Amino acid sequence: MTPRIEVAGIDSLVLRLFERIDERNMPWLLAASQRLREAFGPALLDLVPSYTTLLLHYDLTLLDDRQARRRIHQAFEGLQPATGNSARQHEIPVWYDPSVGPELEALGARSGLGVAGVIARHSGHTYQVFALGFAPGFAFMGQVDEILASPRLQTPRQQVPAGSLGIADRQTAIYPLASPGGWNLIGRSPARLFDRQLDGYSLCQPGDRVRFVAIDHAEFVRLGGDDRPFEARP
Repeated sequence: MTPRIEVAGIDSLVLRLFERIDERNMPWLLAASQRLREAFGPALLDLVPSYTTLLLHYDLTLLDDRQARRRIHQAFEGLQPATGNSARQHEIPVWYDPSVGPELEALGARSGLGVAGVIARHSGHTYQVFALGFAPGFAFMGQVDEILASPRLQTPRQQVPAGSLGIADRQTAIYPLASPGGWNLIGRSPARLFDRQLDGYSLCQPGDRVRFVAIDHAEFVRLGGDDRPFEARP
């Protein structure tokens, strides 16, 4: 495998490994990440995996562009994804309810599945964590069943409560912190997605696998969830 190298900054390069999003990309991205960390050593400042790319940030005081590119090519020589399934598995509880998921009923009607069908379909799939971004601990996961795919809201909300579970196109994610957002909300989780006590500060990391477990209101409250109804805002 030979990545296409694109300049992202004076000390940063984007390595494009694939052209389309696919869960089968992740083993290659993780294997490449490991090789690059070994090849760059202390000269590596940051390495950020995404759906099809790796963003590599290196120390200009230790390497120039030519030397960085040479190390990249060396890292990709004979690259193979790791065998076996070593991905971390997470089960994240979710209270699927219209009071905290204002798009749940509309999605049930649009898909023809009804609310119960949406819950069963969404919680019945194991999702791949592709990338972290937008906010600390915000894990982009996919891919959602096509029947549940929903475009982002035309006008993002000014405030989405922490723990809100949403869908955007064929992606799904939980808002770890209260923030603006335009995803279709279908439930809320009591899980802490961002915590400074966690390794890497985020519960989920690229390459992890996530399954959402539907829980009832009583269990949601018992686990410390905030059950205050969502207030519709522009």
